[in-house]
Amino acid sequence: MPTTTKQLPTAYMVPRRHEMKTPDDITVIVRLHQLGWGSRRIAAELGIARGTVKRYIGQGGWAPYKKPDRVRCLEHLEPWLREQFAKHRGNAEVVRRELLREHGLDVTLRTVQRAVKPFRQELLVQAKATVRFETRPGRQLQADFGQITVTIAGRRTRVHLAVLTLGYSRRTFVCAWPCERQSQWLRSFELAFEDFGGVPAELLMDNPRALVLKHDPQTREVV
Repeated sequence: MPTTTKQLPTAYMVPRRHEMKTPDDITVIVRLHQLGWGSRRIAAELGIARGTVKRYIGQGGWAPYKKPDRVRCLEHLEPWLREQFAKHRGNAEVVRRELLREHGLDVTLRTVQRAVKPFRQELLVQAKATVRFETRPGRQLQADFGQITVTIAGRRTRVHLAVLTLGYSRRTFVCAWPCERQSQWLRSFELAFEDFGGVPAELLMDNPRALVLKHDPQTREVV
C-alpha cells in the first residue's frame, strides 16, 4: 500500500532525537513557540524529542558556550569595536587597521577576531531571527527593522531600515527612516504594498514595540 510522506523545508530536516545545537535550529523552535505552537506539536513537526524542545524554550533560545572571563586588552574599547564591526560589515582585518590608525594599538588579527566574536554571534542570531516559512503566493509578508551607521554630510548617522519580504517569492522591499516609530512601520507597509501591487493575507512580525502592546504565546492573545 503506498504511503504519503510530508516533505519539510531543509531547515527542519533533523534526525529524530538528535540534540539540536546550532543557532538556526534553536531559532526555529523558539519562533514556532512564539507563534503559539506547543512543545508537543513542535517536536512532532521537527522530528525531535519533546524534552529538547522544552529545554530550549525554557532557555529562551540559543546561548554560546561561556568561557571563563579574562582580561582583554581591548575590553575598554567595546563600544568603538561594535561600531567599527558594523561599519565594516564584520571585516576584522579592517577593524584591526582602524584600531592602529585611531588608537595606536598594534594587535594581531586573532586578538581582534576574539574581541568581535560576540558581535558576530549576535549578527548570526539576528540573521536567523526571521524563520522562513514556505507559504502560498500572496499569503504572507515578513517585516522587520534593522540598523546601520553611515556617514551623511560628514556626520555619523544611525539609519533604521524597514525590510519587508514576501514569503513565497522572497521579493524584498527596503526603505530607510530616522527611527522605528509606529508611523514609520505603517508607512513602510503602505509603500511596500504599492511597490508589490497588492496586499498579502497576513503580516509576520517579531512583536515590535511600536505595534504590539501585549502578546501571550499561551493564549495567543495579541493587543
